[in-house]
Amino acid sequence: MKRTIFGDEHEAFRDTVRQFFETKVTPQYPDWEAAGHPPRDFYREAGALGIIGIQVPEQFGGAGVESYKFNAIVTEQAVRAHISLGPLRVHMDLVLPYLLEYATDEQKQRWLPDFVTGDLVTAIAMTEPGTGSDLAGIRTTARRDGDEYILNGAKTFITGGYNADRVLVVARTSPADPDNRRTGLSILVVDTTSPGFEVGRILEKMGLKAQDTCELSFSDVRVPAADLLGDEGRAFAYLGHNLPQERLTIAVGAWAAASHAVELARDYTSERNVFGQPVASFQNTKFVLADCAADVAAGQAFLDNALEAHDAGELTGSDAAALKLWMTEMQARVVDECLQLHGGYGYMSEYPISRLYADARVSRIYGGTSEVMRSIVAKSLGM
Repeated sequence: MKRTIFGDEHEAFRDTVRQFFETKVTPQYPDWEAAGHPPRDFYREAGALGIIGIQVPEQFGGAGVESYKFNAIVTEQAVRAHISLGPLRVHMDLVLPYLLEYATDEQKQRWLPDFVTGDLVTAIAMTEPGTGSDLAGIRTTARRDGDEYILNGAKTFITGGYNADRVLVVARTSPADPDNRRTGLSILVVDTTSPGFEVGRILEKMGLKAQDTCELSFSDVRVPAADLLGDEGRAFAYLGHNLPQERLTIAVGAWAAASHAVELARDYTSERNVFGQPVASFQNTKFVLADCAADVAAGQAFLDNALEAHDAGELTGSDAAALKLWMTEMQARVVDECLQLHGGYGYMSEYPISRLYADARVSRIYGGTSEVMRSIVAKSLGM
Protein backbone atom coordinates (compact mmCIF):
# COMPACT_ATOMS: atom_id res chain seq x y z
CA MET A 1 0.00 0.00 0.00
CA LYS A 2 1.15 3.53 -0.75
CA ARG A 3 2.46 5.36 2.30
CA THR A 4 1.12 8.88 2.79
CA ILE A 5 2.92 10.05 5.94
CA PHE A 6 6.18 11.02 4.23
CA GLY A 7 6.68 14.15 2.11
CA ASP A 8 9.36 15.35 -0.28
CA GLU A 9 11.67 16.46 2.53
CA HIS A 10 11.46 12.98 4.07
CA GLU A 11 12.29 11.29 0.77
CA ALA A 12 15.26 13.61 0.20
CA PHE A 13 16.52 12.69 3.66
CA ARG A 14 15.91 9.00 2.90
CA ASP A 15 18.11 9.29 -0.21
CA THR A 16 20.89 10.89 1.82
CA VAL A 17 20.73 8.15 4.44
CA ARG A 18 20.58 5.40 1.82
CA GLN A 19 23.66 6.69 0.02
CA PHE A 20 25.55 7.07 3.29
CA PHE A 21 24.81 3.50 4.32
CA GLU A 22 25.63 2.09 0.88
CA THR A 23 28.96 3.90 0.52
CA LYS A 24 30.23 4.28 4.09
CA VAL A 25 28.69 1.52 6.18
CA THR A 26 27.87 -1.58 4.13
CA PRO A 27 31.43 -2.06 2.75
CA GLN A 28 32.85 -1.91 6.30
CA TYR A 29 30.08 -3.81 8.04
CA PRO A 30 31.82 -7.21 8.13
CA ASP A 31 34.66 -5.51 10.04
CA TRP A 32 32.12 -4.09 12.50
CA GLU A 33 30.69 -7.55 13.07
CA ALA A 34 34.15 -9.00 13.64
CA ALA A 35 34.99 -6.25 16.14
CA GLY A 36 31.56 -6.39 17.81
CA HIS A 37 30.98 -2.64 17.56
CA PRO A 38 31.00 0.23 15.06
CA PRO A 39 34.07 2.53 14.89
CA ARG A 40 33.91 5.93 16.52
CA ASP A 41 34.36 7.64 13.15
CA PHE A 42 30.93 6.33 12.13
CA TYR A 43 29.23 8.64 14.64
CA ARG A 44 31.21 11.64 13.43
CA GLU A 45 30.38 10.87 9.79
CA ALA A 46 26.68 10.52 10.66
CA GLY A 47 26.91 13.76 12.60
CA ALA A 48 28.53 15.61 9.70
CA LEU A 49 25.58 14.61 7.48
CA GLY A 50 23.13 15.99 10.01
CA ILE A 51 21.61 12.59 10.78
CA ILE A 52 22.22 12.65 14.52
CA GLY A 53 21.08 16.20 15.17
CA ILE A 54 17.72 16.12 13.41
CA GLN A 55 15.72 16.61 16.64
CA VAL A 56 18.25 18.74 18.52
CA PRO A 57 17.32 22.46 18.79
CA GLU A 58 19.13 24.79 16.41
CA GLN A 59 20.83 26.71 19.23
CA PHE A 60 22.84 23.57 20.00
CA GLY A 61 23.76 22.84 16.39
CA GLY A 62 20.85 20.60 15.40
CA ALA A 63 18.10 20.93 12.83
CA GLY A 64 15.38 21.60 15.40
CA VAL A 65 12.89 19.18 13.80
CA GLU A 66 10.32 17.90 16.27
CA SER A 67 8.95 15.09 14.10
CA TYR A 68 10.14 11.56 14.83
CA LYS A 69 9.56 10.45 11.23
CA PHE A 70 13.14 11.26 10.19
CA ASN A 71 14.41 8.94 12.93
CA ALA A 72 12.09 6.24 11.60
CA ILE A 73 13.60 6.65 8.14
CA VAL A 74 17.10 6.01 9.54
CA THR A 75 15.91 2.75 11.08
CA GLU A 76 14.06 1.63 7.96
CA GLN A 77 17.03 2.29 5.70
CA ALA A 78 19.41 0.50 8.02
CA VAL A 79 17.28 -2.63 7.79
CA ARG A 80 17.19 -2.42 3.99
CA ALA A 81 20.97 -2.01 3.94
CA HIS A 82 21.27 -5.22 6.01
CA ILE A 83 23.00 -3.42 8.87
CA SER A 84 22.17 -3.05 12.55
CA LEU A 85 22.56 0.38 14.11
CA GLY A 86 21.32 -0.29 17.63
CA PRO A 87 23.86 2.00 19.33
CA LEU A 88 22.93 4.89 17.04
CA ARG A 89 19.24 4.30 17.72
CA VAL A 90 19.94 4.38 21.46
CA HIS A 91 21.88 7.63 21.04
CA MET A 92 19.19 9.34 18.90
CA ASP A 93 15.91 7.69 19.90
CA LEU A 94 16.35 6.75 23.55
CA VAL A 95 18.88 9.08 25.16
CA LEU A 96 18.08 12.34 23.38
CA PRO A 97 14.48 12.60 24.66
CA TYR A 98 15.77 12.45 28.24
CA LEU A 99 18.27 15.22 27.58
CA LEU A 100 15.74 17.43 25.82
CA GLU A 101 13.08 16.94 28.47
CA TYR A 102 15.02 16.88 31.74
CA ALA A 103 18.48 18.44 31.27
CA THR A 104 19.05 21.98 32.50
CA ASP A 105 20.08 24.71 30.08
CA GLU A 106 23.62 24.44 31.40
CA GLN A 107 23.69 20.68 30.85
CA LYS A 108 22.28 21.03 27.34
CA GLN A 109 24.98 23.55 26.50
CA ARG A 110 27.65 21.16 27.75
CA TRP A 111 26.39 18.01 26.06
CA LEU A 112 24.22 18.67 23.03
CA PRO A 113 26.68 20.37 20.62
CA ASP A 114 29.02 17.37 20.77
CA PHE A 115 26.02 15.02 20.76
CA VAL A 116 25.05 16.44 17.37
CA THR A 117 28.50 16.08 15.81
CA GLY A 118 29.06 12.56 17.09
CA ASP A 119 31.99 13.66 19.26
CA LEU A 120 29.92 12.70 22.31
CA VAL A 121 28.37 9.21 22.15
CA THR A 122 25.75 8.24 24.72
CA ALA A 123 24.04 5.16 26.09
CA ILE A 124 21.56 4.40 28.85
CA ALA A 125 22.03 1.80 31.59
CA MET A 126 18.94 0.41 33.27
CA THR A 127 19.05 -3.39 33.21
CA GLU A 128 20.96 -5.20 35.93
CA PRO A 129 21.93 -8.84 36.44
CA GLY A 130 18.96 -10.52 38.07
CA THR A 131 16.42 -7.72 37.58
CA GLY A 132 15.49 -7.84 33.88
CA SER A 133 12.26 -5.93 33.33
CA ASP A 134 11.86 -5.23 37.06
CA LEU A 135 13.32 -1.72 37.09
CA ALA A 136 11.96 -1.11 40.58
CA GLY A 137 14.39 -3.79 41.74
CA ILE A 138 17.49 -1.81 40.72
CA ARG A 139 20.30 -2.27 43.24
CA THR A 140 22.97 0.06 41.84
CA THR A 141 23.37 2.84 44.42
CA ALA A 142 24.46 6.47 44.30
CA ARG A 143 25.20 7.98 47.72
CA ARG A 144 25.40 11.77 48.05
CA ASP A 145 28.74 13.02 49.35
CA GLY A 146 28.89 16.80 49.33
CA ASP A 147 28.65 18.03 45.75
CA GLU A 148 29.15 14.52 44.34
CA TYR A 149 27.47 11.14 44.22
CA ILE A 150 29.41 7.93 44.86
CA LEU A 151 28.16 5.31 42.42
CA ASN A 152 28.44 1.55 43.00
CA GLY A 153 26.88 -1.39 41.18
CA ALA A 154 26.67 -3.15 37.84
CA LYS A 155 24.58 -3.12 34.66
CA THR A 156 24.22 -5.60 31.82
CA PHE A 157 22.86 -5.74 28.25
CA ILE A 158 23.88 -2.11 27.68
CA THR A 159 23.66 -1.27 23.98
CA GLY A 160 26.36 1.15 22.90
CA GLY A 161 28.24 0.79 26.16
CA TYR A 162 31.61 0.17 24.52
CA ASN A 163 31.80 3.45 22.61
CA ALA A 164 29.88 5.67 25.00
CA ASP A 165 31.41 8.84 26.45
CA ARG A 166 28.43 9.46 28.72
CA VAL A 167 26.03 6.87 30.11
CA LEU A 168 22.69 7.68 31.70
CA VAL A 169 22.84 5.40 34.73
CA VAL A 170 19.69 4.66 36.71
CA ALA A 171 20.67 4.25 40.35
CA ARG A 172 19.03 4.15 43.75
CA THR A 173 19.75 7.42 45.60
CA SER A 174 17.48 6.62 48.55
CA PRO A 175 15.79 3.51 49.93
CA ALA A 176 12.51 2.55 48.29
CA ASP A 177 9.24 3.17 50.06
CA PRO A 178 8.00 -0.27 51.20
CA ASP A 179 4.61 0.61 49.75
CA ASN A 180 6.06 1.83 46.45
CA ARG A 181 9.32 0.28 45.24
CA ARG A 182 9.46 2.74 42.35
CA THR A 183 10.59 5.61 44.57
CA GLY A 184 14.18 6.61 45.28
CA LEU A 185 15.60 6.13 41.75
CA SER A 186 17.59 8.84 39.94
CA ILE A 187 19.46 9.26 36.66
CA LEU A 188 23.13 10.25 36.64
CA VAL A 189 24.88 11.19 33.38
CA VAL A 190 28.18 9.48 34.03
CA ASP A 191 31.48 10.31 32.34
CA THR A 192 32.92 6.97 31.22
CA THR A 193 36.50 8.18 31.82
CA SER A 194 35.78 8.48 35.56
CA PRO A 195 37.96 6.34 37.86
CA GLY A 196 36.08 3.23 38.90
CA PHE A 197 33.96 3.08 35.73
CA GLU A 198 34.66 -0.17 33.92
CA VAL A 199 33.41 -1.54 30.61
CA GLY A 200 33.24 -5.31 30.81
CA ARG A 201 33.06 -7.80 27.99
CA ILE A 202 31.09 -7.25 24.81
CA LEU A 203 28.48 -9.97 25.12
CA GLU A 204 28.26 -12.65 22.44
CA LYS A 205 24.77 -12.68 20.92
CA MET A 206 22.70 -14.79 18.53
CA GLY A 207 22.24 -11.79 16.23
CA LEU A 208 23.05 -8.08 16.07
CA LYS A 209 26.72 -8.96 15.82
CA ALA A 210 27.92 -5.39 15.16
CA GLN A 211 26.04 -3.99 18.15
CA ASP A 212 28.18 -3.49 21.24
CA THR A 213 26.10 -4.92 24.07
CA CYS A 214 28.18 -4.65 27.22
CA GLU A 215 28.45 -5.18 30.92
CA LEU A 216 29.27 -2.08 32.97
CA SER A 217 30.47 -1.82 36.55
CA PHE A 218 30.90 1.09 38.95
CA SER A 219 33.25 1.01 41.91
CA ASP A 220 33.13 4.21 43.98
CA VAL A 221 32.67 6.28 40.83
CA ARG A 222 32.42 9.95 41.79
CA VAL A 223 29.77 11.76 39.75
CA PRO A 224 29.32 15.54 40.12
CA ALA A 225 25.90 16.47 41.45
CA ALA A 226 25.76 18.83 38.47
CA ASP A 227 25.39 15.70 36.31
CA LEU A 228 22.15 14.59 37.96
CA LEU A 229 19.48 14.53 35.25
CA GLY A 230 16.23 16.07 36.42
CA ASP A 231 15.17 15.76 40.04
CA GLU A 232 16.50 13.24 42.49
CA GLY A 233 14.14 10.32 43.04
CA ARG A 234 12.06 10.90 39.89
CA ALA A 235 13.76 8.44 37.52
CA PHE A 236 10.94 5.91 37.37
CA ALA A 237 8.50 8.54 36.16
CA TYR A 238 11.07 9.78 33.64
CA LEU A 239 11.61 6.27 32.28
CA GLY A 240 7.89 5.78 31.84
CA HIS A 241 7.61 9.08 29.96
CA ASN A 242 10.00 7.90 27.23
CA LEU A 243 8.82 4.30 26.91
CA PRO A 244 6.31 5.01 24.11
CA GLN A 245 9.09 6.30 21.82
CA GLU A 246 11.40 3.44 22.76
CA ARG A 247 8.73 0.90 21.85
CA LEU A 248 7.81 2.81 18.72
CA THR A 249 11.47 2.63 17.67
CA ILE A 250 11.44 -1.16 18.06
CA ALA A 251 8.18 -1.40 16.10
CA VAL A 252 9.68 0.61 13.22
CA GLY A 253 12.56 -1.83 12.97
CA ALA A 254 10.24 -4.83 13.24
CA TRP A 255 7.99 -3.62 10.43
CA ALA A 256 10.95 -2.74 8.19
CA ALA A 257 12.44 -6.21 8.73
CA ALA A 258 9.18 -7.97 7.90
CA SER A 259 8.63 -5.82 4.83
CA HIS A 260 12.14 -6.47 3.57
CA ALA A 261 11.85 -10.21 4.27
CA VAL A 262 8.85 -10.41 1.92
CA GLU A 263 10.82 -8.66 -0.81
CA LEU A 264 13.79 -10.99 -0.34
CA ALA A 265 11.58 -14.10 -0.45
CA ARG A 266 9.69 -12.86 -3.49
CA ASP A 267 12.92 -12.23 -5.39
CA TYR A 268 14.55 -15.48 -4.31
CA THR A 269 11.58 -17.70 -5.15
CA SER A 270 11.22 -16.02 -8.53
CA GLU A 271 14.82 -16.85 -9.43
CA ARG A 272 15.20 -20.24 -7.77
CA ASN A 273 14.10 -23.25 -9.84
CA VAL A 274 13.08 -26.64 -8.47
CA PHE A 275 11.52 -29.52 -10.40
CA GLY A 276 12.03 -27.48 -13.55
CA GLN A 277 10.07 -24.39 -12.51
CA PRO A 278 10.45 -21.31 -10.27
CA VAL A 279 9.62 -21.83 -6.60
CA ALA A 280 7.32 -18.81 -6.96
CA SER A 281 5.11 -20.74 -9.35
CA PHE A 282 3.92 -23.16 -6.66
CA GLN A 283 0.61 -22.40 -4.99
CA ASN A 284 2.08 -22.80 -1.50
CA THR A 285 4.69 -20.13 -2.22
CA LYS A 286 2.06 -17.74 -3.51
CA PHE A 287 -0.23 -18.29 -0.53
CA VAL A 288 2.57 -17.94 2.03
CA LEU A 289 3.80 -14.70 0.47
CA ALA A 290 0.24 -13.42 0.17
CA ASP A 291 -0.31 -13.97 3.90
CA CYS A 292 3.01 -12.31 4.70
CA ALA A 293 2.26 -9.34 2.44
CA ALA A 294 -1.13 -8.91 4.14
CA ASP A 295 0.55 -8.91 7.55
CA VAL A 296 3.03 -6.27 6.39
CA ALA A 297 0.24 -4.12 4.93
CA ALA A 298 -1.71 -4.29 8.19
CA GLY A 299 1.47 -3.48 10.10
CA GLN A 300 2.14 -0.48 7.89
CA ALA A 301 -1.28 0.99 8.68
CA PHE A 302 -0.79 0.35 12.42
CA LEU A 303 2.73 1.80 12.41
CA ASP A 304 1.99 4.88 10.32
CA ASN A 305 -0.99 5.72 12.54
CA ALA A 306 1.30 5.42 15.56
CA LEU A 307 3.94 7.65 13.96
CA GLU A 308 1.33 10.33 13.35
CA ALA A 309 0.00 9.97 16.90
CA HIS A 310 3.50 10.24 18.35
CA ASP A 311 4.26 13.43 16.41
CA ALA A 312 0.98 14.83 17.74
CA GLY A 313 1.92 13.87 21.32
CA GLU A 314 -0.96 11.39 21.48
CA LEU A 315 0.77 7.98 21.52
CA THR A 316 -0.08 6.49 24.91
CA GLY A 317 1.92 3.93 26.82
CA SER A 318 -0.70 1.24 26.25
CA ASP A 319 -0.93 2.09 22.54
CA ALA A 320 2.85 1.79 22.20
CA ALA A 321 2.80 -1.52 24.08
CA ALA A 322 0.11 -2.90 21.77
CA LEU A 323 2.09 -1.68 18.76
CA LYS A 324 5.33 -3.30 19.90
CA LEU A 325 3.56 -6.53 20.82
CA TRP A 326 1.76 -6.92 17.50
CA MET A 327 4.62 -5.71 15.32
CA THR A 328 7.34 -7.88 16.83
CA GLU A 329 5.15 -10.98 16.86
CA MET A 330 4.28 -10.27 13.21
CA GLN A 331 7.97 -9.79 12.43
CA ALA A 332 8.75 -13.21 13.89
CA ARG A 333 6.03 -14.93 11.83
CA VAL A 334 6.87 -13.26 8.56
CA VAL A 335 10.65 -13.57 8.74
CA ASP A 336 10.34 -17.24 9.70
CA GLU A 337 8.00 -17.97 6.78
CA CYS A 338 10.25 -16.10 4.36
CA LEU A 339 13.32 -17.99 5.54
CA GLN A 340 11.43 -21.25 5.02
CA LEU A 341 10.81 -20.28 1.41
CA HIS A 342 14.56 -19.98 0.93
CA GLY A 343 15.00 -23.64 1.87
CA GLY A 344 18.47 -24.63 3.04
CA TYR A 345 19.99 -21.44 1.69
CA GLY A 346 17.92 -19.44 4.17
CA TYR A 347 20.04 -20.96 6.94
CA MET A 348 23.27 -19.76 5.37
CA SER A 349 24.75 -16.57 6.80
CA GLU A 350 25.59 -15.22 3.34
CA TYR A 351 21.88 -14.73 2.65
CA PRO A 352 20.33 -11.57 4.16
CA ILE A 353 17.24 -13.48 5.31
CA SER A 354 19.45 -15.42 7.72
CA ARG A 355 20.60 -12.19 9.38
CA LEU A 356 17.03 -10.88 9.55
CA TYR A 357 16.01 -14.10 11.29
CA ALA A 358 18.79 -13.98 13.89
CA ASP A 359 18.31 -10.28 14.55
CA ALA A 360 14.53 -10.60 14.89
CA ARG A 361 14.49 -12.83 17.95
CA VAL A 362 15.43 -10.14 20.45
CA SER A 363 12.65 -7.78 19.33
CA ARG A 364 10.18 -9.66 21.53
CA ILE A 365 12.49 -9.31 24.52
CA TYR A 366 14.14 -5.90 24.71
CA GLY A 367 12.19 -2.75 25.40
CA GLY A 368 9.84 -4.92 27.47
CA THR A 369 9.03 -8.54 26.68
CA SER A 370 5.88 -9.56 24.85
CA GLU A 371 4.56 -10.83 28.17
CA VAL A 372 5.06 -7.39 29.75
CA MET A 373 3.38 -5.76 26.74
CA ARG A 374 0.36 -8.04 27.17
CA SER A 375 0.14 -7.06 30.84
CA ILE A 376 0.18 -3.36 29.95
CA VAL A 377 -2.51 -3.77 27.31
CA ALA A 378 -4.63 -5.90 29.66
CA LYS A 379 -4.34 -3.23 32.36
CA SER A 380 -5.53 -0.59 29.89
CA LEU A 381 -8.64 -2.76 29.41
CA GLY A 382 -9.32 -2.59 33.14
CA MET A 383 -8.18 -6.15 33.73
